[in-house]
Amino acid sequence: MNDWAPRNLLEWARQVQAIAQNGLAFTHDPFDRERYTQLAELVTVLVARELELPLGEARALWDGERGYATPKVDVRGGVFREDQVLLVRERADGRWTLPGGWVDVNDAPSEAVAREIYEESGYRARAIKLAALIDKNRHPHPPGVHHIYKLFFLCELLGGGRSRTGKNSTASVSLLARAPPPRSSQRKNSL
Repeated sequence: MNDWAPRNLLEWARQVQAIAQNGLAFTHDPFDRERYTQLAELVTVLVARELELPLGEARALWDGERGYATPKVDVRGGVFREDQVLLVRERADGRWTLPGGWVDVNDAPSEAVAREIYEESGYRARAIKLAALIDKNRHPHPPGVHHIYKLFFLCELLGGGRSRTGKNSTASVSLLARAPPPRSSQRKNSL
């Protein structure tokens, strides 16, 4: 048992769902299986009410989850060319983001980020260095049902170009100019 305690109902729901899922993965006792199934259903009802979702939609959030519950892994690639950074605009919310997505089973994260960059933008790149690993639950992101680790890679642009790929999540692709660093007269000294 660790010292971490959930801070809100969604974190409680994730924790209890993981306990139920892990119990279902390892129990051989039919009575325990029934109890873990009831626990998972209770979490579904709580999440449906908290997020104002239909019960079927809330149930679908964890429908495919089997075995020991672990965080999901998301990768993002920072691809730079001179003073430009590669960004993709998400269809879902219209916001610009670094290209990336879920790591598939048997993929190395560095391979996954290269694949996602190509699928979302048409550019070929390779991961050079892991720049950051963020536990999404420990940073100011909108709350989500799943526990997610985000891996940010510094990537080298190899070629290719903007394309309308088959990835439905991407609305547009751009190499945008990075903001220049502040001039020394704009910097504030703090001592």
